Amino acid sequence: MRPQEPPSNADFPWDDFLPELYMLENYQEFYEDDGRILGDVRDYFDSVIGTTRKPVHGIDVGTGANLYPAFSMLPHCETVTLFERSRANRRWLVEQCVKYSTTWDPYWDMLAKRPSYKAADPREAFPRKVKVRPGDIFRPPGRSDRWGMGTMFFVAESITRQENEFIAALRNFIRMLKPGAPFAAAFMRESTGYRVGNVDFPAVSINELDVEHYLRPRVEELIVYPVRSAKPLREGYSGMILALGRKGRNPLR
Repeated sequence: MRPQEPPSNADFPWDDFLPELYMLENYQEFYEDDGRILGDVRDYFDSVIGTTRKPVHGIDVGTGANLYPAFSMLPHCETVTLFERSRANRRWLVEQCVKYSTTWDPYWDMLAKRPSYKAADPREAFPRKVKVRPGDIFRPPGRSDRWGMGTMFFVAESITRQENEFIAALRNFIRMLKPGAPFAAAFMRESTGYRVGNVDFPAVSINELDVEHYLRPRVEELIVYPVRSAKPLREGYSGMILALGRKGRNPLR
């Protein structure tokens, strides 16, 4: 008898996700882990883009209830697309684009420690630059190589229990970027899944070696490292992972 496959992305009720509750449970308090990740992403984007390069079109894949990846691209982008599958999350994101919650102010304050961010007015720029778009990472837009920078935070490993879908999400994210485009991707390390309200959502247990193994053939200047949690959000994971780099000029498809 063949072993039963673990549940796939399609087996979970993403349209019933509770973004407001998820935000309150995960981002209402500004955690040191998020602060370190955000500071490192800010510094990386500043170092590879700087303040003189023409603004690009950015994309945040699987935004969910987390605005800070989009914030990290805001000064460097002409537009930022929030590419999100869940109808519930998209409704919430549209509301946040009009006037985002004060919960996110400490996250912007962290970014604003560098001049390129401090010079921006996020309350003015966010509704002007950011657009919400329906999208599924497993069915990316027909035209690839489209966006000039990108982020994907806590998505690839947190939307399925199947390793092949984790790999597909990573591959498709990189495909969506132009050659040479900088990116930042974050992951929950060795996650066993998470609960939102009364619903359990999936995860693939991965570590930094897995992330590097699957990204290395597709990117340049790759940096991957763990971010240990002094104060974990919950049980069931062993910290976070951050990956920074650029899409390769001749990446493996």
